[in-house]
Amino acid sequence: MGRWSKMFNGGSSDRHSHRDELSRLLPSNRSDLPPSPFPAKEVTKVALRLKYQLEQVIPCELDEAQITRANSPVITRKVIKTAQEAGGEKYQACVVYCLLVCKRWFKRQALLELWDAELHEVRAVACEVMAKRIIESEEDQFYLMQEVLLKRYSIIREGQETKPANAIERAVDLHAVWVIGSSGYQKCVKFLWRGWLHQDDMNPANFVEYKEKTSSNYWDHLNPDRMRAPVYQNTVQIFFSLLYLVLYTIAVNTINATGDLDVVEGILYLMTAGFIFDEASKFWKIGRYYFGFWNAFNSTLYTLLSISFVLRIVALIHSPDTHDEQRIKYNQLSYNFFAFSAPMFWMRLLLYLDSFRFFGSMLVIVKVMMKESLIFFALLVVVVVGFLQAFIGLDQVDHNRDITTFIVQAMVNAVMQSPDFGGFENFQHPFGLILYYIFTFVVMVILLNVLIALYNSAYADITENATDEYMALFAQKTMQFVRAPDENVFIAPFNLIEIVFLIIPFEWWMDRHRYERLNNYVMGVIYSPLLAITAFIEAREAKTIRLNRKRGEEDDDTVEEWEELQGEVDLEGEGWGEKVEETRPNVEVETAVVEVRELQKQVKELKKMVKEMSAEPDGGNP
Repeated sequence: MGRWSKMFNGGSSDRHSHRDELSRLLPSNRSDLPPSPFPAKEVTKVALRLKYQLEQVIPCELDEAQITRANSPVITRKVIKTAQEAGGEKYQACVVYCLLVCKRWFKRQALLELWDAELHEVRAVACEVMAKRIIESEEDQFYLMQEVLLKRYSIIREGQETKPANAIERAVDLHAVWVIGSSGYQKCVKFLWRGWLHQDDMNPANFVEYKEKTSSNYWDHLNPDRMRAPVYQNTVQIFFSLLYLVLYTIAVNTINATGDLDVVEGILYLMTAGFIFDEASKFWKIGRYYFGFWNAFNSTLYTLLSISFVLRIVALIHSPDTHDEQRIKYNQLSYNFFAFSAPMFWMRLLLYLDSFRFFGSMLVIVKVMMKESLIFFALLVVVVVGFLQAFIGLDQVDHNRDITTFIVQAMVNAVMQSPDFGGFENFQHPFGLILYYIFTFVVMVILLNVLIALYNSAYADITENATDEYMALFAQKTMQFVRAPDENVFIAPFNLIEIVFLIIPFEWWMDRHRYERLNNYVMGVIYSPLLAITAFIEAREAKTIRLNRKRGEEDDDTVEEWEELQGEVDLEGEGWGEKVEETRPNVEVETAVVEVRELQKQVKELKKMVKEMSAEPDGGNP
């Protein structure tokens, strides 16, 4: 138990995290990160060298398949080797980061130079492919993670140094799926997800290894600071999301006729308050870039529940008499809002299940489809407004104001593929009926088929690359935890404990060190059930890690069934390796190229034989 006291006294402090400007992942205004380990000017020069190389390697438009395939005739080993030399020996670690910078440059250039957009898009893909090949060719995993992927670098932009960022963050921000799908990148994300790598408390620009990773002592892992690991934060979020749904299900199926608040509803509304404070605090710290689809979705749900709660309080203010009409009215209205939010409770669960591959892939597909829907709705708005103005104009000619509601409802029904032609037979005949036929044809035959085509295209694009898209989503989720702005991990609704019992009474007067100790004590108590389980799991994992290191394997290595007897088979001694080598095809070069090279070799031999034969008669004369 001495370790328990020690870890509270030595609690983490100054936990800061970086937010890249204008990124998708919770950008921040913080600027207290240490400068780039390499001069920003030198890093920019490396990026410029790589950009020049790519412009020479890809001078014209090429098929993307020529760039991305394994035996690419464009991105050859020589090209990769030249790219690795762009930074020399001194700045070689920033080459992958600079390739991602070049990708952003080429994407930007594609927008500025539309006549060469396809050429710049191919070059941007080539940046990803080269970065992927460099990552996968690096054998030193420590150097790869610490220097290549996690070290933060800056470049010069508009005469100023940008905020330091690393390749892990930059790849997620740019949605570089080729880089994210590389083995080294995924190993690094896995280490970050499990908390084996975390930001240094003293220097947030650096990532350090979890010191107790190889310790099999249970008490060494019973540390509230382990809640910084994304896997544990995600577990807590899933638990509270399920609990939130269970409480709502109980509450919505046990309506109180008197309108009084019961315990279940009280807990539900308290949890809602915690979620609202969490969203508000993140929006306050991060700004408008934090606001996305899921934030809008959750905000809508919380707004409905807040309205329901306010109406319930208004109902309770009135007479407790069960026959009070006002009390009954507001109570019923409160339950209507409460029941209306049921679909959103279940859909909200998907937000926390995206770490599972099935749900993650489906969410990516839905996300892309919703983006594609913007084209449909942009066209639909223009068409609807035009026809609505025509219908209202015909309505005003007839001075029949009551039919406006019917017009709007009929147009909405047409969009939902349920048109009502009967109501327009006597509506300014024949103009109203003709207009409605045209509107129905445009919406149902043209626009809806355009939407279906867009959905099919989006679904095909994502499913063809579903694995990489899921890995990109998982990497983004991991980085959201790693780059989280909270100094102390109080996951909603535990943030209510932080606000009421820590921030308000203590933070404003207590010195930083003592306040951090207090936070660690509180986190140790509220997370103790989870910490008791995770400490047991990590102690068992430590034994596996130590065994892997004895065998010279990676920390996360597992022994599969095909590896169990691998050491007992002498492939070289049996001569099997030599047989395989003789019959192994050369897949790195196309078959046609191999045959042409073989033909060239035979032609050279033939020419040599012809020269020897033609020289023999002359050589025999005196």
